[in-house]
Formats: sequence, C-alpha cells, structure tokens
Amino acid sequence: MSVAVHHRTATVNGLDVFYREAGDPQAPAVVLLHGFPTSSHMFRDLIPKLADSYHVIAPDMIGFGHSAMPSVDEFDYGFDALTDVTVGLLDQLGADRFAVYVQDYGAPVAWRIATRTPHRITAIITQNGNAYTEGFVKDFWDGLFAYTDDPTPETEAFARAALSPGMVRWQYLNGVVDQSLVSPDTWALDQALLDRPGNDAVQLTLFRDYPNNVTLYPRLQQYFRDSQVPLLAVWGANDEIFGPEGAHAFRRDLPGAEIHLLDTGHFALESHLEEITGHIRDFLARVGAQRRRRRSPAGSSAPTAPR
Repeated sequence: MSVAVHHRTATVNGLDVFYREAGDPQAPAVVLLHGFPTSSHMFRDLIPKLADSYHVIAPDMIGFGHSAMPSVDEFDYGFDALTDVTVGLLDQLGADRFAVYVQDYGAPVAWRIATRTPHRITAIITQNGNAYTEGFVKDFWDGLFAYTDDPTPETEAFARAALSPGMVRWQYLNGVVDQSLVSPDTWALDQALLDRPGNDAVQLTLFRDYPNNVTLYPRLQQYFRDSQVPLLAVWGANDEIFGPEGAHAFRRDLPGAEIHLLDTGHFALESHLEEITGHIRDFLARVGAQRRRRRSPAGSSAPTAPR
C-alpha cells in the first residue's frame, strides 16, 4: 500500500520551516533530523517505509533545504538556535514524545532536546551521529577544528573547501563500496542550495559553533547513564568523518545499545536503505512492546493492543 508523504511549511518564530510528514498523527512519532550539507531530502525513501506504523516528521533546519535562510545578521546561527526552531515545529505538530533518527548535524540538535527535556525522547536511532570524541576521524576534523579554534584566512580555506562540489560529492561517496547506488541528484541538490548567496556565511558560522556540541558531550553522556534510553546505531563503518569508534562508544554509557556497522559511508541510507529500515522497524517494535508491558497492570496476562 502506498503512503502519502506531505510537503508542508509552518511558521516558527517568524521563520518558514519546511518539513515532510507522513503517517497517522495518532501513531507513535518518529522525528528524522538531517545532517550537513543536506536536508530532509536524505529521508525521501525512508519516510514511506516507516509511515504505515508511525507518524513521521522530517524538518529542514534553518539555512538548509527549503526552510528559510535568513542572513547571519538576521539570525543567530548556532546549534542552540537550530534546536529552538526544531522544538517549536514539533510543539506545533503536537509531537510531545517521539523516537528520533539523527545523522551528522541532526545529532547535536537531538542531544539538546534530550538534555533539555529528556521525557520527550522515547528512543534514539543514530546513523553516523556522534556523541563521543572517539568518533571524530582525525584527517577530517583536525582541519575543521583548526578553523574553529583560530578563524583566519588560512584556516578558513579548509572550512570553505567543505562547501565545494568535490567535497560535497565526496561526502556521499566516501566509503561506499558500490558507488553506482548513490544518485548524483543528492549532491547536485545540496550544492545548489549551498551556492545560494550568503549561504557560505551561514555554514561557516555553524562550523565555528561546532565545538559547543563537543562541550555538551559530558552532560549528554550523563543523560545516557541516567535514562538508559533505548539506542540503535546503524553506522556507515567506512565513514571518513565519523568513524565506527563513535558507534561503539555508546555502549560505555548505554550497555544495551544495539549497534550495526554497515559496509558503507557517511550517507548510509543511499546504499543500505532496506537493511537500515529493517533494523529500525525491529528496534522500534521492541521498544514499543517494552513500553506497553510497563504500562500493563502488574501480573496481567491480557494482551495489549498495539498503538
């Protein structure tokens, strides 16, 4: 049965926020948070595969995709501000509790939601979304952190290179065994949006804010220890940005974390959609069953109707 995916725009804090939405609004919610340099477009094929059972919401962050892109003088670009807008959208849509799928930039947004309002997160699916310094691949991050530590014309050159067509294409293809599985439409769309006038300043501002995500890690890891939130890692093991050590590290604070390393790279959905979908559906079904058992009266053997 085909599932309708709606493409909508809401106004949050005076800004237009584009989002994709599918599924029954009364079903358990799953929020999909994209990474750099993409948008909710990265979830275009995953959304229909989840929407028969879940209310799926995939927003474009401010400055990305089809959402508003105010200038750096008009909007305080940083991960706190991106989180504020994301939360505002979810509040409007009535998504009070949800499982969250994170990748790359989506991770620090979700981590802020989790540490601010831990009761909202029912489960985490992380696909190359880091929460530990072990996941940073040195060859990539040394250059970026040199820029964030000391923004000069010399260090900025590395950061600007990340916005170039060659590097955007590389993000999609690095670590992918069969590169013919990755549509060139992906990096072509991302590049067209990055090349909008003023978007380079947006991205450089977010790069400079990135160390604040690392500063959040100790608080986030305490949240993991306190909550023991169910977590599934479906990780491109060949990613040269966030390596597999980042996936394994979750078990330090979440011993029950489920980890699957996939033979692919940074944008694993492009080559491993079916495998990732299977892991997600199995994981969310188990999480849902555990929640229903906890809500059942003690000692009751009566079956609980699925939500």
